[in-house]
Amino acid sequence: MTSIIFLSACADVFDDLSPSSSDKRGDFDSSTVGYHPGETAADFSVFDTLNNTFVMSAELVGADAIVLYFTMWCPICDSHMTHMRTHIMPAYPDVKFYFIDYVSGQVSIARASQLDNGYGASSVLVDDFNHTVTDLYSATMGTTIVIDKNMVVQMNEDYKDSRKLQSVLDALP
Repeated sequence: MTSIIFLSACADVFDDLSPSSSDKRGDFDSSTVGYHPGETAADFSVFDTLNNTFVMSAELVGADAIVLYFTMWCPICDSHMTHMRTHIMPAYPDVKFYFIDYVSGQVSIARASQLDNGYGASSVLVDDFNHTVTDLYSATMGTTIVIDKNMVVQMNEDYKDSRKLQSVLDALP
């Protein structure tokens, strides 16, 4: 038996199958709290893998920005984080970089994953089992967020390569 399905309601979808590197979302107002570039970042508090409290607004004091990278310790995340640690972080000493373990859900498990994957010296934050920070920033594996010293989101997208991240960091206010 052969089945044929016609997607007549999706006819317009086939007109644009070429991906674009341009952001087609509208501009957002910095008076609005949210996760889109241009919006004010929502403050949050979590533990790091050493059981210290991390408060984003406090960490921004004296920094040009914070970069958050959401990891689940897979090979893709590992390659992104390795590249970020070796090529990006040294070039931006006034920017604080944090990896967020959004899978483990508790400090001890996240710490074990961090050490097992060779990131013992890196700052790793632990999202809770409810994925509070992940949901707050509409993040997933590989999401990279840049929040400037004024708490404005400058970037929120999946890490592809360092070009976008570097251009955002170079343009910080």
